[in-house]
Amino acid sequence: MENAVIVDIVRTASGRGKPGGALSETHPVELLAATLKALVSRNDFDPALVDDVIAGCVSQAGEQTANIARNAVLSAGFPESVPGTTVDRQCGSSQQAMHFAAQGVIAGAYDVAIACGVESMSRVPMRFASVGRDPSGPGMRARYSEGLANQGVGAELIAAKWKLSREELDEFSARSHQRAAATAAAGGFDNEIIPFEAVAPDGSTFTHTTDETVRPATTAEGLAGLKPSFYTEQYAQRFPQIGWHITPGNSSPLSDGASAALIMSETKAAELGLRPRARFHSFALAGDDPLYMLTAPLPATHKILKRSGLSLDDIDAYEVNEAFASVPLFWAKELGADPAKLNPRGGAIALGHPLGGSGVKLMATMINYLEATGGRYGLQTMCEGGGMANATIIERL
Repeated sequence: MENAVIVDIVRTASGRGKPGGALSETHPVELLAATLKALVSRNDFDPALVDDVIAGCVSQAGEQTANIARNAVLSAGFPESVPGTTVDRQCGSSQQAMHFAAQGVIAGAYDVAIACGVESMSRVPMRFASVGRDPSGPGMRARYSEGLANQGVGAELIAAKWKLSREELDEFSARSHQRAAATAAAGGFDNEIIPFEAVAPDGSTFTHTTDETVRPATTAEGLAGLKPSFYTEQYAQRFPQIGWHITPGNSSPLSDGASAALIMSETKAAELGLRPRARFHSFALAGDDPLYMLTAPLPATHKILKRSGLSLDDIDAYEVNEAFASVPLFWAKELGADPAKLNPRGGAIALGHPLGGSGVKLMATMINYLEATGGRYGLQTMCEGGGMANATIIERL
């Protein structure tokens, strides 16, 4: 059985996911195509060798419909022989793309694959794809007769259940910005961020290389003045235990961005003279209560640790996606995780959360961190809409 390895991994710097953001004038196909072209130019291999390109994308509507993976392959100038497919596991879509690509290599179905992801939240807003219709269906509505809530209410329910205070949430969020800003200032993101020629609203172009969502001056005291984002009288009556602590400051911002990973068999990498940077060690998936929605990283972590034979102490870095601050905080509290190892270069609250592109984006940051610190194992897990989670363990090589 072949080892599946990551030869290289890149991302664009994030842009604010609303009109006027650094990437808001760029078609999402071009964002994704730029990461594909970067993998080829950085590694000098023939793209005709790629057996498949698997892209994560959540809002598959408008400019992101019609199989954005294939469109990006063609836009990037890859041979027409290279296929592409697009997957949706909500926020874990590109992490799932990595699973599919690596598992294809391990099974012998692929020699070379690219896992990638993209989301332009400025051009294809959240909920745009539902075109005002209910995607649940009558069976699901009958099963959850009181109705499911949105992710923000799920984050509030988590904060209430695990007794996370507003102060804890804001302190964690400020630390995310501080860690990200310190890493950027030290050049820690330079090897993962590709220069991207973006278009300004006036039609001029500029090179985008810095995460637009990081706010270095953020403090917990400053965040304390923000109002709750998801309070309604209806939800307050239904969930009297909620303290209404989730605000724009302790939530991930709307973001634009793309990312891509070059994955192949260890044998093929050696044949091509390419040095693997990490190997896939273990994979896991989990589902959990869709009302709380964001708690599945916990059972996914339990499952992957059991499957891998590793303990949490064996792991040198944990990337737990910061969709909301309550998610990594409840995860760490439940597992007794070392806070120094948790999102050590900041997370989505600072670095952005371009939905379909976030899984590979997190992996890029984690691999570069392990290389910089000499760490061996990294664990990544991602909460997902519908109450699911992916978990991945990699070993730095």
